[in-house]
Amino acid sequence: MTAAFDVLIIGGGPIGLACGLEAKRAGLSYIILEKGCVVNSLYNYPLYMTFFSTSERLEIGNVPFVSINPKPTRPEALEYYRRVATSHELNIKLFEEVEQVTPNAGEYTITTRKSVYHARHVVIATGFYDIPNLLNIPGEELPKVTHYYKDPHFYATQDVVVIGAHNSAVDAALETYRKGARVTMVIRQEDIGSRVKYWVRPDIENRIKEGSVKAWFNSSLTAIRDKEVDIATPDGPVTIANDFVIAMTGYQPNFSLLQKSGIALSDDKLKLPAYNPVTMETNMPRIYLAGVVCGGMNTHVWFIENSRDHAEKIMKHIKTNA
Repeated sequence: MTAAFDVLIIGGGPIGLACGLEAKRAGLSYIILEKGCVVNSLYNYPLYMTFFSTSERLEIGNVPFVSINPKPTRPEALEYYRRVATSHELNIKLFEEVEQVTPNAGEYTITTRKSVYHARHVVIATGFYDIPNLLNIPGEELPKVTHYYKDPHFYATQDVVVIGAHNSAVDAALETYRKGARVTMVIRQEDIGSRVKYWVRPDIENRIKEGSVKAWFNSSLTAIRDKEVDIATPDGPVTIANDFVIAMTGYQPNFSLLQKSGIALSDDKLKLPAYNPVTMETNMPRIYLAGVVCGGMNTHVWFIENSRDHAEKIMKHIKTNA
């Protein structure tokens, strides 16, 4: 039987790393378990993504984040968080997904696909980027459909449908269009999303206005086939030629892990997990939440910049009650 840690942190994203830094500073024994690479969610962001926030607001553990740009890029963020993890020699196990958290005689047993761990306290900082919101329409399983957009070059000269109207969808539409794709956006609402980056919004609006990017508003995709798709529009059903579908429909936290761990969720569409905002402790004693996962389906409430202090709250509560 392995020795129990004071704290086991599930998730090696920016907030999980922040929790590790705070645990180390508090003199607590800890381990971070991450299902992918370091800051796996950021790694899966589009190659050329630019953050909305300045680098100072993305810093964790009082470690300076120096960027040559007014808004840092994905490569800069990957380099920053990797260096934080390695320079502070954080105790992190990568490519090790947690499957179960089980109460066991005053502590918790944490089962992964590779091992079993024991900890007095558990912090769940798993973010929300791993599980896409599905369309649930015929043809969604086809290999031409993706819920993760990476590189525009792949789509050059192709007929591309982009679903969504927020930052990820707008970026995908503009970048693929500029690489020579014939882009059609399918948007449920009547306009481009209000959260779209202010310096990008005029660009997409002008491309739609001039017809370079086609947009169907108040519309939805209803079926996907090898060479075409069906769209329900205010003018009736429309079928257009299509090679690829980029479905930027959003993502959700790992509710299954939360529920299997005994954490209560609100009985509505938001599925808000139960926790004390002062201590971040859930309804399960000594299990805490940190970061975006706190918002349930409302994934636009918590970001790196406004949840960095979760790490301090958690470790302070653990030390106070040790």
